[in-house]
Amino acid sequence: MPRVALVIGANQGLGLALVKGLCAALAVDDTVYLTARSPQRGEAAVRSLGAVTPHLRFAQLDVADETSVADVADMLRARHGGVDIVISNAAARIGKEVSDAEQVAGFIETNNHGTRRMLAHTLALLKPNGRFVVVASSFGRLSQLPAHLHARFDTGTASLADIEATMDAYVAAVEGGGAAAEGWPDWINIPSKVGQVASARIAARMITAQRPDDGILINAACPGLVDTAASRPWFDDMSAAQSPDAAAVDVLWLALLPAGSTAPHGELVRFREPLPWL
Repeated sequence: MPRVALVIGANQGLGLALVKGLCAALAVDDTVYLTARSPQRGEAAVRSLGAVTPHLRFAQLDVADETSVADVADMLRARHGGVDIVISNAAARIGKEVSDAEQVAGFIETNNHGTRRMLAHTLALLKPNGRFVVVASSFGRLSQLPAHLHARFDTGTASLADIEATMDAYVAAVEGGGAAAEGWPDWINIPSKVGQVASARIAARMITAQRPDDGILINAACPGLVDTAASRPWFDDMSAAQSPDAAAVDVLWLALLPAGSTAPHGELVRFREPLPWL
């Protein structure tokens, strides 16, 4: 049966490399959706890939807009009866020249609430042996936070809504100037990544409970340091950074785990190896 793949945030960088890799790996009857907020940039990205073997289509998608996410989910249901592979790669940029208080709300809205929206609207659409990958970072581990904050990300009991509430409280703390007093790290990327990985772990727990026999795997992926315009301002030494195409290889391995695989599931995976949550 033809497979359907959806890549979020895919008009450039790692997202575009992931689309390119899926087009190389999937079959002639399969379909790959490249999504982006901008139709102009998304359609230009599709054209830049030229002729590919699967059907390559553009779908406009803004993860910060609930209606936009719901519309894409409805499209997948109507056209294909579901989806086989979802790679959630949308990420807002943060700048050193802008204060955390000015940019934290938009950053969390895209990276964290956007992840929740994608999970909420597509989990039920995952077909048997479906794969959902949240592109995150090795910063997304409880070990990156002080111990007294760990309970806010208890993925054994928390819901996706609980993580949303935690991230909203974090935004309020940053905007109100109280984040440091609460023990949050200085860099807003770290709590955001912890929240993303927590959501992936919770979604994995949910799908196991709801559909234990369907072989669905949900994970977060750390692609390693990638040489992109978003990462360059934050790292003084980029000599070990990978190109987007190189970084995509191990993320695609996770998204293309063959039917019958049982692991990894509910993990943060870097270079094909699970990282400890704590």
